[in-house]
Amino acid sequence: MAATNYWADNYVDKKRTIKEAIKLIKPGQRVFIGSSCGEPQFLVKSLSETAGVFTDLEIIRLLSLESTPLTLIANKTKCQSLNIRSFYSGSARAKGIAENIRYITPVNLSAIPRLFKSRMLPIHVALIQVTPPDDFGWMSLGVSVDITLAAAQSADIVIAQVNPKMPRVLGRSFIHVNDVDAIVEHEEDLITVAEPPEMESANVIGRLIARLIDDGSTIHISPGATPKGTLLALSDKNDLGIHTEYLTDGIMRLVSMGVVTNRKKGFNEGKLVAGSAIGTSYLYEFLDDNPSIEFYPSDYINDPGVISRHSKMVSMNVAFMMDLTGQVAADALSYNHFSGVTGILDFIRGAAMSEGGKSILMLSSTSIDGKKSRIVPFLQDTAVVIPRSNVQYVVTEYGAFNLFGKSIQERAMGMISIAHPDFREELFFEAKKMGLLGPERTLKESIHGVYPAKLEEIRKIDGEEITIRPAKPVDERRIQEHFYSLDKDDVISRFFHEKTSFLRADMEGMLQIDYVKDMTMLILVGEFGFGKVVGIGTYLLNQANNMAEVAFSLSKAYQGKRLGKILMKKLAEAARENGLSGLFAVTSPTNQGMIKLFKTLPYTVKTKFEEDMVVLSCKFDEVNVKK
Repeated sequence: MAATNYWADNYVDKKRTIKEAIKLIKPGQRVFIGSSCGEPQFLVKSLSETAGVFTDLEIIRLLSLESTPLTLIANKTKCQSLNIRSFYSGSARAKGIAENIRYITPVNLSAIPRLFKSRMLPIHVALIQVTPPDDFGWMSLGVSVDITLAAAQSADIVIAQVNPKMPRVLGRSFIHVNDVDAIVEHEEDLITVAEPPEMESANVIGRLIARLIDDGSTIHISPGATPKGTLLALSDKNDLGIHTEYLTDGIMRLVSMGVVTNRKKGFNEGKLVAGSAIGTSYLYEFLDDNPSIEFYPSDYINDPGVISRHSKMVSMNVAFMMDLTGQVAADALSYNHFSGVTGILDFIRGAAMSEGGKSILMLSSTSIDGKKSRIVPFLQDTAVVIPRSNVQYVVTEYGAFNLFGKSIQERAMGMISIAHPDFREELFFEAKKMGLLGPERTLKESIHGVYPAKLEEIRKIDGEEITIRPAKPVDERRIQEHFYSLDKDDVISRFFHEKTSFLRADMEGMLQIDYVKDMTMLILVGEFGFGKVVGIGTYLLNQANNMAEVAFSLSKAYQGKRLGKILMKKLAEAARENGLSGLFAVTSPTNQGMIKLFKTLPYTVKTKFEEDMVVLSCKFDEVNVKK
């Protein structure tokens, strides 16, 4: 019967039984299957059950959890009935992926729609899942728009499973009844993905990342355990926006808390924009007819030009492994299978072009069992998903490091400093062997020190944002620059004599620190990873009496702002917590600034003179009740 112009009549005409619909597929054709949690399970199951009657079907899809094991069928039939083409550009170390690596087609997610629409890779049949039509004949692709819309628009035949349980999601997510060829009505639960497991390392990484994200940022975040911890850590932020590949339960929670408002995105303001959703049934209910949410295809979501139009765009992705030079491997694991690894580069490049944008990689320092470091000397036998030149921020449980603009030696030192302490020594010697570190670099006990992130603090002083934090091995050059910038009198106060050069050997004691017996606190202004040091406070343990000597320096422009008092308080708190008995300082009697600073401590301060110097001391168990 010929199709009429009225969509409702066409809908009735196009209704098919599942057997009738599957018969529309012919041998040798290329069949696309709707993506991720939008997979039309009923159609796929029926296809698999009749796979034996086909020859040389090619299945096109994103990497899938496979509610129906088509890959298993392909392997059993040795590709005579089915062949698989999975779009995925991650590395293939995970066992399930490695076993079927021959099916992988590496490509950026943003490029796949063009592959379909240009007919360079023609789609003969598209199996999709949609909502029932609205009053005008439009059916929503629901939780999976990404590459599914382009496949449906360019396929020769479109077979749509109409499922009342599919949420009606707004945006560019619709296909009209008149544009499909067969309709199979079948109600079933959508594929759901349980929330990833709770991991303490993920929560630590999340708290470190939260410090890098400003209020009013627009974020993209891949699914997984570490992203879950990061989203929890963003609970105190304000006016965040969302432009992301995958909408998750964690993002939904931030919306319900009022953290995500989408009011300051600078582009698509007021709208939460994504390409797909993966999560629980609660998430799918949240999506249904929600006017604040719009889904778009991946050639829009992943377009670096679109991404870059957002204010303070922050791209957060999970890395599987990194080497000391900054090369990145990414994998789909059991708890982040839909991690969008095919879109990492799109978002990294888009965020880099955004005004105030940042790209952040989340990296657990070890494998789940703790036996292998995820930071290795050099990536071998695995796909490099992100070139070293594209990497910006990297965060592990042991700290954050900005690789942008850093030399290979600086990168190696920085990556070692955020690796698990158990593997730093091995990484250090391998880096020396590979020539990544100069011969002057030495290994000391401090390489096992765990960076005390809890001592970090951001304050506003006279309208300027300053960061107070412990020193890191990568701070060497900026500490040198600080001392070179000091006035002559300030140099004498700090070192007790005139000094015009500040060699690396002079700085080593401030950098080779274990954060227990010795500590250096810095005050910085400027962007993370490029900040200028304007203040330094150090303590160094005298093991004979378990007392630590303190010393300070402040740039002239930052004196008189009570920054010295902040440093002194931080050092005292750290020393006390680390089991030291107290502090002492040796200074000139004319250095009234240092004397007054020491006496701000809430302990009984003792003063004695030795030759032409004054020695100030206090013990933590002798509290000055007057203070």
